[in-house]
Amino acid sequence: MVLPPGDIRNCMVALSQDEALMGRLFQYRFASGNGLKGHSFGNLFLAALTHVTGDFMRAVRVSSEVLAIRGRIFPSTNQLVALEGVTKSGKRIAGESRISRTSTPIKRVRLVPRRAKPLPEVLQAIARADLILMGPGSLYTSVIPNILVEGVADAIRKSRATRIYISNLMTQPGETAGYTTADHVRAIHDHGGKGLIDCVIVNNGQFAPEVEKRYRAQGAYPVKTDVAALEKMGLRCVAENMLEQHGTVRHNGRRLARLLLREFVGKRKRSHLRG
Repeated sequence: MVLPPGDIRNCMVALSQDEALMGRLFQYRFASGNGLKGHSFGNLFLAALTHVTGDFMRAVRVSSEVLAIRGRIFPSTNQLVALEGVTKSGKRIAGESRISRTSTPIKRVRLVPRRAKPLPEVLQAIARADLILMGPGSLYTSVIPNILVEGVADAIRKSRATRIYISNLMTQPGETAGYTTADHVRAIHDHGGKGLIDCVIVNNGQFAPEVEKRYRAQGAYPVKTDVAALEKMGLRCVAENMLEQHGTVRHNGRRLARLLLREFVGKRKRSHLRG
């Protein structure tokens, strides 16, 4: 068995210097083939490299070299853990894929076993960070599981970094059906405690009617922003057009990066200079 490689693979692609080619290769999913259909090349590559090297973290390092990524990537834990969800009706759901496919709203998720130990490098990176970004990503299966690893939420709370939650653009059927941005934040607080977020970045761009209609047919809707609720929670809200709409809805990476540099990195530097 190997650790779930999906989120690690996505991070690698995002940080790859040649995202256009190697990124597409790592995200490629086989459309046919006995035992291959539906699997991504990146996941298979990481799984194979883990077995060859005998260590998942070493496989991540080698893969990062292949992709020539900018930065370092660490999983929150190197222990084999499973994700268990509990719906609002009290039903237990085992496994990330089943949780993401549920039609019943999720109330809580937890790791099995509960006390997963973090990698020391993860806690060190959090302590040294200037910015800590959470999201975008599946709330209950990608964002929250990281703060359930022992010590991670406390490390974020104690960090001097500016802690930012990047709101999802669309709700996910079942998992976050009907959720506003504030509902996403409340779920994070419910699982990791308060003090994990200073600011929320939300989208104020307009969805193309045909794109919104297609998502609506799948049970997904634009995440509504309730600024008053966020401010009542003591959070700053930054709104900007984050949309990239080419068949699917995505955050525009360049626009988001410029916003982060302008609103947080640049202002932080100017504040230090005045101090």
